[in-house]
Amino acid sequence: MDPTAPITVHPLAGLPMFARGMSIAQAICAALEAAGDNLRDGDIYVIAQKIVSKVEDRTVGLADIEPGEKARTLARDTQRDPAMVQAILDESSEILRARSAAIIARHRTGHVLANAGIDVSNLAGGGEGHVLLWPVDPDGSARNIRRELQDLSGARIGVVIADSMGRAWRIGTVGTAIGCAGITVLDDRRERGVDLFGRTLKATIIAVADSLAAMGGLVMGEGDEGTPVALVRGGRKWVLAEEEGEGEGEGAVSGLRPVEQDMFR
Repeated sequence: MDPTAPITVHPLAGLPMFARGMSIAQAICAALEAAGDNLRDGDIYVIAQKIVSKVEDRTVGLADIEPGEKARTLARDTQRDPAMVQAILDESSEILRARSAAIIARHRTGHVLANAGIDVSNLAGGGEGHVLLWPVDPDGSARNIRRELQDLSGARIGVVIADSMGRAWRIGTVGTAIGCAGITVLDDRRERGVDLFGRTLKATIIAVADSLAAMGGLVMGEGDEGTPVALVRGGRKWVLAEEEGEGEGEGAVSGLRPVEQDMFR
C-alpha cells in the first residue's frame, strides 16, 4: 500500500432508528445503495456500540433491578441510584475506583471504563428509568455483522464496534474499539521497523483498532447527529486477508493490557 495514499472517513447517512431485531448489515447496504455507492474490498465500518446493543435488546429497566447490600453501600458513598449501581456491578468483574463523578469498573469483557459502559443517551426511555448495556460479546457481534455484510456484498471488509471512553490523565472521551472483526487490532512494529535514522524500533505497538474507532467517532458525533456508522476507506492494509489464514482476527480483547501488567492497580 502506498503510504501517501489518502485515508477518508465519513458518516453514513440515511440509516434508520435501530430497534430490537433489526439488521445493521442490511441497513448499511441499503444506505450505501441509496447514496449510489456499495461495499468495496478494503472498507472498514465503524459502528456505534449503542445501535448494536439496541438491536441485541440490551435495554433494561432500573425498576426491574433489585439492588443488593454492596450496591446500596456504594450508591450511598457515590450519591447514585442503587439500582444503577447494581447494574454496574452486574456488568463488572471489578470496581477500581468509585467517586460521585463516575464508578470506574473493569467490565466483564476486560475493558476498563466509567460505569461499565452503561448509558442513557440516545435511548428512548432513557429519562424514564431505562439504561443500555454493552453487547454480551462485542467481538462476537462484530463478527456476526461482518459475516452478514460480506454475504450480502461479496466484499472483503472490516468491522469495528466503538464506544466513547475517558482516558487516565486526560480530559474528554475518545472513540475506542470494544469489538473487532477482520482487521488488525495491534500493529506490533517491535524489531520489524526502523526510525528515520535506521534504529530498530523497540517499543512501538500501534493501536490500529482504537485509532479507527477514534476516526469514526469524530464524524459520527455524540449527540443528535443520527449517524451511528462511519465508513473508512484507504485503510485496506488493515483488513485481514482470508487467503492468508488470518480469518476474522483476534478481536478487540487482544488489545487489552493483561491485568498482571497494570502498573496502576
